[in-house]
Amino acid sequence: MVHAIRFHQPGGPEVLTWEEIEVGDPGPGQVRLRQTAIGLNFIDTYHRTGLYPLPSMPAIPGLEGAGVVEAVGPGVSLQIGDRVAYAGGPVGAYAEVRLMPADRLVPLPSWIDDKQAAAMMLQGMTAQFLLRSCHPVQPGETILIHAAAGGVGLILCQWARKLGATVIGTVGSDEKAELAREHGCTHPIVYTRENFVERVKEITDGAGVPVVYDSVGKDTFMNSLDCLRPRGLMVLFGQSSGSVPPVDLGILAAKGSIYVTRPTLFVYTAKRDDLMTSAADLFDVVHSGDVKIDVRQIFALKDAADAHRALHARATTGSTVLLP
Repeated sequence: MVHAIRFHQPGGPEVLTWEEIEVGDPGPGQVRLRQTAIGLNFIDTYHRTGLYPLPSMPAIPGLEGAGVVEAVGPGVSLQIGDRVAYAGGPVGAYAEVRLMPADRLVPLPSWIDDKQAAAMMLQGMTAQFLLRSCHPVQPGETILIHAAAGGVGLILCQWARKLGATVIGTVGSDEKAELAREHGCTHPIVYTRENFVERVKEITDGAGVPVVYDSVGKDTFMNSLDCLRPRGLMVLFGQSSGSVPPVDLGILAAKGSIYVTRPTLFVYTAKRDDLMTSAADLFDVVHSGDVKIDVRQIFALKDAADAHRALHARATTGSTVLLP
């Protein structure tokens, strides 16, 4: 029998249970994918807690994985045995075997191993659209990245350095500061003892930055606005500390006619062409060595609850994968 991690009601990591499931044959446009590695992402915890409610219960969390095609439905060009990866849904990645829409799968080059693929797709393509589309980073810019030692953060730091930017990054400890520095962050700020607004103003000679990339949310949002130069862009792409409370939009005028966006990978890769372009861009920077994907934690899929606990405790750095 095939197993998966499911939860029957929202809650803490303890609601995640290892259960037998039925996986049928693929229908038109689908493949049956035997997964070899699954990516762990903070959005998985939002689904588990009900912050981002899923449409039905019991539910299988997870939005990212890699594996081998073991059956194809009508109208599918992929072949049995093809290695593929995906990110962004549909939800249900925490499973040994699953059905997937073929048009959401990206064929993997031979030089990418399965753990690396599962660790890089969602976080890497998120970094791609943030740096290349949401705010196209230019050489000579100084930018601010929160959670710089996290999975997306480490990729953002490396990729921004390749693009010629100077990176300021917030981290929670000296160890994480050193890790971020090793990955391209010129100015790590340990937020537990340093005021990041004051440090950003100091580093930029009072000018502020053109863009802030913020996946933390409630704890950093308002202060991040004070880090922006006039007409700068606040990019809120996560909320690991909680949802940002309602904001009077008049504050955007008061702080310099600044902009705010809340983008998602799902929208930026909704079209097949955009998905493939984003993946190709990511593969290029990884293959060149400009961006290294650090798989720093590995858990058995059946121990997904422990992985969620580590994520909540901020005990992880870089990428984490679950192995069926």
